[in-house]
Amino acid sequence: MKGRGKNNILLMVTAFIWGSAFVAQSAGMEYIGPFTFNAVRCLLGAAALLPVIWILDKKKSITENREVSAAIERKERHTLLLGGLFCGCLLGAASTLQQIGMVYTSAGKAGFITALYILLVPIFGIFLGKKAGLKIWAGVILAIIGMYFLCITQGFTIGKGDLLVCICSVIFSVHILVIDYYAPRTDGVKLSCIQFLVSGLLCAVPMFFFEKPSPTDIGAAWLPLFYAGVLSCGVAYTLQILAQKNTDPTVASLILSLESVFAALTGWLVLGEKLSGREVFGCTLVFAAIILAQLPAKKTGDKEKTQPWKNRGEKVCGESTE
Repeated sequence: MKGRGKNNILLMVTAFIWGSAFVAQSAGMEYIGPFTFNAVRCLLGAAALLPVIWILDKKKSITENREVSAAIERKERHTLLLGGLFCGCLLGAASTLQQIGMVYTSAGKAGFITALYILLVPIFGIFLGKKAGLKIWAGVILAIIGMYFLCITQGFTIGKGDLLVCICSVIFSVHILVIDYYAPRTDGVKLSCIQFLVSGLLCAVPMFFFEKPSPTDIGAAWLPLFYAGVLSCGVAYTLQILAQKNTDPTVASLILSLESVFAALTGWLVLGEKLSGREVFGCTLVFAAIILAQLPAKKTGDKEKTQPWKNRGEKVCGESTE
């Protein structure tokens, strides 16, 4: 019990880092553009994972002594690189839409809208033969109602920033499904490092074409970049890997979904962002939908396994990775 309690605390810290990273993203936009922020952030995240990979590989070489054929090594390397490429492209697209959307919407609203991936992934999974239960559909309906109160303004219009973040959530959902395929087949930390590298390089191309940041501007945004890159990507993801080893996956996903709450709270405390009563009600409904979607199903016969997409761990930062 003590071990699980410690792990739950680590997961809570992870959710806080991910949620408060929305504040860092919003603050960083005061100095640099969205492409620059994401490019530097992702490259920092990849760099932060390099020592983690070195330590884990060294530890693995001591505890394991298995001989692997050259053919198997090539196959594993090919799977790792292909998965990192696909995940990096999706992460780059989603994070860019999220970052641009935050120019027009608040960090709190962006955090709640992004968290809808937890509901969207099971729905998309239907097309892959994965069933969604009644709780998922109830959560979808509740989330739609919440999104109406959160995003739809007078005249039944949705803000530009809210729409971009909604699209970002859809892409993050696809990203999770891709991770769900590749994660069991390769090293998760290495996969995360490669996807950050790919995402950072992809964002760097439009950065040079449209923004052309100066070293002075990037230096002025060092604190938000450090927080979103090193802490949100590198540290938080590593904490999650360590914490989920001996923690029930359903409990872990419930704790990690608090990311959206921390996004709204830190946006209010740090940036002074204010949500109207209508928006607070919408946020409450969306968060309730997220919790409802992750409640464990009743066991029938054999012990049911928690669906892998319910864990942010297989989304690797982002965020969303975050």
